Amino acid sequence: MSAVQTYRYLGPSVLRPDGLAFQTSGGPVPNPRFFTGFLTTPQPAAVGLLAVAEVARTRYHRPISPASLDPVVTGSRDRLRFESFSGCCGVYARLDALPAGLDGDIVEHGTTNVDVNNPLREALARVGGGDPLRLSVGPDDLTVTTLGGAVVEKKVPLPARWLRGFAEVQVLASAFEPRAEIPATEAAAFLRRLPTSSDRSVLWVVPAGRSLRLTSRPVPGAVCLTGATRLTALRSMLRFARSLQVYGPTVAAGSAPVPSTWELDTGALRLSLTLSPEPYRGFSGEGAALTALAGDEVADDADLISALLSWDPTIDVDALATSAGIDQDRVRGALAQLGTAGRVGYDVSEAAYFHRVMPYDAERAERDNPRLVGARALLEGGAVESEGVAATVRSGGEVYRVRRLPDDTFTCTCQWWAKHRGQRGPCKHALAVRMAGTAAEVSR
Repeated sequence: MSAVQTYRYLGPSVLRPDGLAFQTSGGPVPNPRFFTGFLTTPQPAAVGLLAVAEVARTRYHRPISPASLDPVVTGSRDRLRFESFSGCCGVYARLDALPAGLDGDIVEHGTTNVDVNNPLREALARVGGGDPLRLSVGPDDLTVTTLGGAVVEKKVPLPARWLRGFAEVQVLASAFEPRAEIPATEAAAFLRRLPTSSDRSVLWVVPAGRSLRLTSRPVPGAVCLTGATRLTALRSMLRFARSLQVYGPTVAAGSAPVPSTWELDTGALRLSLTLSPEPYRGFSGEGAALTALAGDEVADDADLISALLSWDPTIDVDALATSAGIDQDRVRGALAQLGTAGRVGYDVSEAAYFHRVMPYDAERAERDNPRLVGARALLEGGAVESEGVAATVRSGGEVYRVRRLPDDTFTCTCQWWAKHRGQRGPCKHALAVRMAGTAAEVSR
């Protein structure tokens, strides 16, 4: 299934004598030029672009034929971001070309898919250390000459699964903290020690001096690493990197698998891989955004925040809360709603949100989250009876008991909760109870 967003290319991306020309679509005017200039570190940039493209072509869970999906590129005032999801949607890759990595001006801001075809991959692979790399995102000419002939139009739908993945990743990553930083030489040695087979065992990583140590059990400060082969895309970038930073949420003894981010920094570029908790779990089904989407005011808040978004490199939650006259929790809920259209991302290195230019559809949150739809139906049907920290929910002829825990999460007697134990977001019964509690507070 693909999203409504469809991108049209004037022709294939090509490597010309004067540099690399990416064909793009979208933006405020037909075929805008987001960026024109040189990448100051051409060979690392070429390797990073190939890594992002390779993730898009790879299915790490049950590998089959390449997915051949095109990365997304966003121009945002002082940087370019190239993003992709793996074919199984369990790995999110991003290459950030930072201000130090660009020698040119971003004159238009926008988001589009990038056509990284086989000839372009071969061209990028041939970029040497002394070769200039000139990148033009969105050329203003309407004609592209190739060996095959004149202008070619190509339609590439953005997968709906990628939009759901964008929504989930930004919510999950916003809870990450930096857990370790090691030199690139130590990072290379650590990656060489990792299992090379498709192993599903859950590993945990803890700092050990200037390196990292593997352990089989979670401890405070540890980072989860399952499916270690999913870090393969970092290997080619190691020779250019200064350091490896690792990010993850807070864990304790007995914690279940959680996502993590692994980021190489060259100074001019940052290449990061965010891994889902387990190889078979795609980000599109994690359900992390559901709680934020459950508020009664979230859709209206999203419309307001959407109108206030500017094209700064980051989204300032405090400033948006002040401008909109709402609190920060409601701003984050609005960002989660916008995230269902792929409009919001999160940069763990800068602990800040950023945004993409994509059409916003207020109804997408409902369409992409059937548990949210089910919860609203239960609430509107009077199926929820609250009793302090507990509640009864009648659904499909069954009666379920939902209990609120001290950390503001819920347990439920339904099969969904019994299977996932809250690891894939709340069930529809817990969502309905949360909505009922919110509605009761608003009515007071």
